Amino acid sequence: MQVDGAGDMSAAAQAGNLQPAGDPMAARSPLDAPVLAPKLHTVDDRQTEKAQQVQEGIDRRTADGRMVELLAKDNFTGPRYERFQEELVRYGISVLRGWMHSGYIFELVAQRGFSLNPHELDLEDLTTDSELRQELATMTIARALPRFRQHAFIDGGWSVEGGASLTTYFMGACAYCFPNEWRRHCTAEARHRRAVRREKELYEPPVSTYTVAQEVLSNLSVLDELDEIEDPRQRAVVALTLDGYSQDEIREIVGMPTVRAVEGLLYRWRAKAKKNRMEERDARA
Repeated sequence: MQVDGAGDMSAAAQAGNLQPAGDPMAARSPLDAPVLAPKLHTVDDRQTEKAQQVQEGIDRRTADGRMVELLAKDNFTGPRYERFQEELVRYGISVLRGWMHSGYIFELVAQRGFSLNPHELDLEDLTTDSELRQELATMTIARALPRFRQHAFIDGGWSVEGGASLTTYFMGACAYCFPNEWRRHCTAEARHRRAVRREKELYEPPVSTYTVAQEVLSNLSVLDELDEIEDPRQRAVVALTLDGYSQDEIREIVGMPTVRAVEGLLYRWRAKAKKNRMEERDARA
């Protein structure tokens, strides 16, 4: 077989070209020279570090094995197992939040066959929204805990010889449960956006054409009508509006889900109040 670029030169000739020119004995001296001490240290340090890592993994799994034997005495239930679970939960939430913040969670689950294909806005939400990361991590772990107990302990899926620590095994269960929690979140978000859009279409309040004087007179009239508003939440929203609170502030105070919900409630009240005033004028006429 010829090597690219070798031409028709024989193997012996090629080998000859690889020999250094000059005294053959002199050419051997570089090969006989000792390896420099720093290089020896580098190789030795790497081997030592790797050996330490291997030993630490063995020690960790051995300690985990003793823990499992202890937990098995209570059939993986009771106060001792609950304390063990609490440690897992704290560890799992921390790791999952980090995986979500970096986006690594999607790469990890893709390796397991779950292609979630998050939108770049989803990734931005996970990076900036700490509450969202906490919620998803909490729900994922809640699903993973019983699965981990069954597979790792009851079915004997975890062993000291298996190569994984208990925490690593548990995070595998979390990675398996995350896709379903992510899909639930995305479905809920899509449902919420559709509801907001419908609410906007149905209850978009008209642009006010009141002058300042008309607005003041109207407010005075509304103050007289507050007691007639039967719905306490609607009465609170109207009163807070008169006091100058923004709709976002009102949403928080009254506990409504969106600003659009506040707008819709005000719009329905205005429509009813306008109808009542027209009926009163017709009755007096």
